[in-house]
Amino acid sequence: MATLGIDIGGSGVKGAPVDTIGGDLLAERFRVPTPQPSDVTSVVEAVAEVAAQFDDFDRVGITFPGVVVDGVTRTAANVDKSWLDAPAAQLFSDRLGKPVTVLNDADAAGAAEVAFGAGRDQRGLIMMLTFGTGIGSALFLDGVLIPNTEFGHLELDGKDAEARASDRAREAEDMSWEKWAGRVEDYLKHVEMLLSPRLFIIGGGVSKKSDKFFPLINIRTPMVPATLLNNAGIIGAAVAAEQASTGSPVQV
Repeated sequence: MATLGIDIGGSGVKGAPVDTIGGDLLAERFRVPTPQPSDVTSVVEAVAEVAAQFDDFDRVGITFPGVVVDGVTRTAANVDKSWLDAPAAQLFSDRLGKPVTVLNDADAAGAAEVAFGAGRDQRGLIMMLTFGTGIGSALFLDGVLIPNTEFGHLELDGKDAEARASDRAREAEDMSWEKWAGRVEDYLKHVEMLLSPRLFIIGGGVSKKSDKFFPLINIRTPMVPATLLNNAGIIGAAVAAEQASTGSPVQV
């Protein structure tokens, strides 16, 4: 039986069954709008609506836009505050009638990229950064996820980094690619100083336009665009659920 991956995003909740060996979707993904307000009850029902479109799955992986510890959502920066300290894994499991694994959305996207995408077969310290509404981060050491890093909230020029260098900041301030790339470069250099990763994988919707800003960034660490794009969260969530069923950490 397949593992179902579901990705809770700011604008949509989408999911599909996943081949966790090959990293492919086994059916066309199904999407519903993210409820507004995005309170616990409404989002659980949206997830159930997505799951109801598919048969023959025995476990579910779900991404969440915040810190998740032991299935409990600890932060809720971009969703309704009712998610603070909510027992998310248990709530979803009770509603779906299946075992559920919940993990941070950037961690899930990173797990997919390291297993099947831009970070495949890379050893050492690898960092995935997603530039979108905020800046999400996922850190891997020799293929093992170090969960719940929040490097988008590093201080940069006296402000939260994602307030200056996220894709939303670029659009809100109507920045040129040159100006925004300068801010991203400052941010990446700061992360380099702290962690010295071997590779940056750059994700989020803006990664599809990497040709517009990659050449403008001068850092020492190799940098590559993510390859799985909008399916990364779904695939990574399913991989995490599969591995949770064996009691192992997320390892790719």
